[in-house]
Amino acid sequence: MHLLTQPPKNRLGIFFFYDKDGIVDEYVNVLLQDMKKHMKELLIVCNGKLTSQSREFFEQLSNHVVVRENKGFDVWAYKEGMQYFGWDKLAEFDELLLFNFTLFGPIYPFEEMFHTMNEQDLDFWGITKHHGWDFDPFGKVKYGYLPEHIQSHFVAIRKRMHTSYEFKSYWDNMREITSYDEAISYHEAIFTKDFADKGFKWNVFVDTDDLKETTPYPLLMTPTELVKNRRCPIIKRRSFFHHTADFLNFTTGEPTLELYEYIRNNIDYDINLIWDNILRTDNQIDIKNAMHLNYVLPTDQSKDVAPDRKIALIMHIYFEDLIDYCLRYARSMPPHTDVYITTDTVKKQRLIEEAFKELECSRVEVLLIENRGRDVSALLVAGKPFVYQYDYVCFVHDKKTKQVVPFSKGDSFSYRCFENTLKNRHFVHNVINTFEENPRLGMLSPPPPYHADFYHTIGLEWSNNFDNTRKLAENLGLQIDMREYKEPVAPLGTMFWFRPKALRTLFDYNWKYEDFPKEPNDTNGTILHAIERIYPYVSQHEGYYPAWVLADSSARMEITNLYYMLRQINVAYFAKAGPSYHFAVVDNIARKMRFKIPIKVRFKETLRRRLSPRMFKAVKKVYQKFKRQT
Repeated sequence: MHLLTQPPKNRLGIFFFYDKDGIVDEYVNVLLQDMKKHMKELLIVCNGKLTSQSREFFEQLSNHVVVRENKGFDVWAYKEGMQYFGWDKLAEFDELLLFNFTLFGPIYPFEEMFHTMNEQDLDFWGITKHHGWDFDPFGKVKYGYLPEHIQSHFVAIRKRMHTSYEFKSYWDNMREITSYDEAISYHEAIFTKDFADKGFKWNVFVDTDDLKETTPYPLLMTPTELVKNRRCPIIKRRSFFHHTADFLNFTTGEPTLELYEYIRNNIDYDINLIWDNILRTDNQIDIKNAMHLNYVLPTDQSKDVAPDRKIALIMHIYFEDLIDYCLRYARSMPPHTDVYITTDTVKKQRLIEEAFKELECSRVEVLLIENRGRDVSALLVAGKPFVYQYDYVCFVHDKKTKQVVPFSKGDSFSYRCFENTLKNRHFVHNVINTFEENPRLGMLSPPPPYHADFYHTIGLEWSNNFDNTRKLAENLGLQIDMREYKEPVAPLGTMFWFRPKALRTLFDYNWKYEDFPKEPNDTNGTILHAIERIYPYVSQHEGYYPAWVLADSSARMEITNLYYMLRQINVAYFAKAGPSYHFAVVDNIARKMRFKIPIKVRFKETLRRRLSPRMFKAVKKVYQKFKRQT
């Protein structure tokens, strides 16, 4: 036995990297630059592919870069990395580091960690550990339960162990890894216990033994505690897109939001490194949920908006009887706002000019446009010549949902949209200042409606518009994660605030009125509906996140409504199946209802989603007539 009192400079680091597009973001450079200070050699093993630019970047960091087939996850990347050098070469190093790209850091310099761990007489060590489960969640762990273990994002193995027969045998006999579950079950979960049982000593830098009863996974579920009070030098990328269900199974959803705000306000780590990576690689609803990207803004107090900020309101008005209604909300804008109003006839143009002539603002310009494309063309065609002049823009339009009766249902949808974009001047000031305080915020829109006939919107946000939206994304060249089973953070209602450069790709597409369907147009699944859902993906593509916004007055109703709706569902479910937690309820419904819903009902609901309201009513009428005749 010997006690290391000096840093073992003779380290070999094997860094595993994967990116579906083969792109290396700057956070990797920051991670490796600090880590390289503590090793003699660095080998970078990439699964899948690398762009030529990314390979050049890696080759500036290391003379050893290996790109291999995307098989075996991190386990076989490490195995092949060791084969690259061979056991004789590995024996020349005092310490072997196996670490990967799933970390953001250093939050604190790695020097602190290495200095502390150098003083401990160990055979292998890590940064953090998982405290394990008394059962096997994967059904593949050889012990029948999940042992306490060093998390595989960083493991250091000292010479006594990495030159041992047992270590060589472990890797020489490593079985094939074909899934994430297998990577945990066949390596990460058993590595620590396997070698501890063989007499090798281990520890971790961040001591969380006192948190065993709090959570088995402190780095994910209590990350702020680790960073704030235990000098943990890394955080998980997964924190920013982890499953909402898992967070809710163990917390009220606070881990990532608390972590982000603590780092932003207290730590000298560039949060843009986080945004640059997660916006490029991850799904926007996962990011939004993990970080709770919802802003509830006061309507009774605010700070003044910086006078040098250029603000615009773009408003489309089609219905004459809603001119005064729109004017009331337009009065919420700051006095230095430029107001652009689009409409489709000379008569309406004159009525609007007369009504808006006393509006307190820098300018009012009423633009005559074609009656084709509705509010979408009003923004993308009529608004394009001037939109880039402004820092922030609010876009709204008069709204009548005439296909839904009684009209109070549609009126409430319109109310919801206007109240959460232009409630009053205090609210508008707070919206603008929210953009000022969050430079990666690209757009703010009210949450989707869920009252009356709009209830199905929650759960069917895509309706029948996924394919046309995905095609539009391809035409625009968007590089984003878009999936049909994950809802968009979209302004369903098409009223929202935005930063013009966050929608640049969409404005630069050079839309024409001919690109949109002619009126009358009651058809769902058109380019109009695709654009309504593409806005947040364009923002993400440009490096900005979309978020929801609510006036505090609307948030009061939101809490009441959503709690009531959830409670009624629970009451009905619990009466049949007994009380449980959310994930179990959802899982049970999904499994059982799949076989209990009659085919006729499922077919009817499919038609309702796929057809326009008018077409659905027509089909229903024909069906009923046919049924009576037969």
